[in-house]
Amino acid sequence: MNTLLAPLDRKLLSRREILRALGTTAAFTAFPSLRAATPPAAKDSLPTQFYKSLTEEQHSKIVLPLDHPQRGYVSNWWYICPEQRLHTFYTKDQQDLVRQIFDSLHHPDHREKMNWQVQKDLMGKIKNTPSVGFFGTPADSDFEFIYTGHHVTRRCHAHTDQGLGFGGRPIFYGNFAKAFNETQYHEGNPFWYQGLVFNEFVQALDGKQQEKILVGREPRDESPAKVIEKRKTDLPGLSGAELSQDQQDKLLETMRRMLVCFRPDDVAATLKTIQDKNLIPSLFISCYGGKYDIASDKVWDTWQIESPDFVWYFRGYPHIHGYFHLPV
Repeated sequence: MNTLLAPLDRKLLSRREILRALGTTAAFTAFPSLRAATPPAAKDSLPTQFYKSLTEEQHSKIVLPLDHPQRGYVSNWWYICPEQRLHTFYTKDQQDLVRQIFDSLHHPDHREKMNWQVQKDLMGKIKNTPSVGFFGTPADSDFEFIYTGHHVTRRCHAHTDQGLGFGGRPIFYGNFAKAFNETQYHEGNPFWYQGLVFNEFVQALDGKQQEKILVGREPRDESPAKVIEKRKTDLPGLSGAELSQDQQDKLLETMRRMLVCFRPDDVAATLKTIQDKNLIPSLFISCYGGKYDIASDKVWDTWQIESPDFVWYFRGYPHIHGYFHLPV
């Protein structure tokens, strides 16, 4: 018997000593636990799985070039590939993958509401079913998945299931829950929580600041060419530079709370970009009265947070439209 492998000594030997004494192959045969675990193969992201499932025809219709003109487009109701809809152009397995992707883009606590919004805004018509697409291919570092439809535009980096922000391009969210013309309470609207959080911030401002944040002009034009237009000058409202440090911190926390419906990784990445670019002092916050303040209750239904590099437009009249664009 090889005394090197006597039971008493076996406990004293290091892995390296056993391998040296027996040789690698023999040692692995005698002691399988010595074999290093083989790391599992990296699993494709959900968007990449969907991409790889495409037929040649599907690929030709929905995989668009990186510089496609609609890559930076956003509207309250549009379709990236109008003739290719989820209910007609894809298999059931592919539709399920798209549903998983869409779910993954939202906080678990909000997924049911986000799916409800999409179904509600079909307005009972199958022709309103969303459309999806890709910009680029897995060979591109900026490979992007996009999901579009009525009151919905979502985007994500397609290489990973980790949220990296919204790709530096605009997203849209919106809904009218019970009526096209909503009341001041926006009953049932899954996005009105943002309005309530924003109004908490406004109520914490002093009197002069609240006067300055309310502007006597129209909010931005909602045409696709104008709604995410970044203004270099003539920015309305209260400047972030006029806020105390505590108020600036509260504004950042307000933005985090308003973004909470999206997946936490995307929220964290977005806030990091805002902080890294030191955007808070350059922001202008504005609210809009008249017809844009439903019931004239000074719980502001329509507001903007913007800078020369950022646009967040929340329009609550007659119902909620939300546009968000933070270049990276």
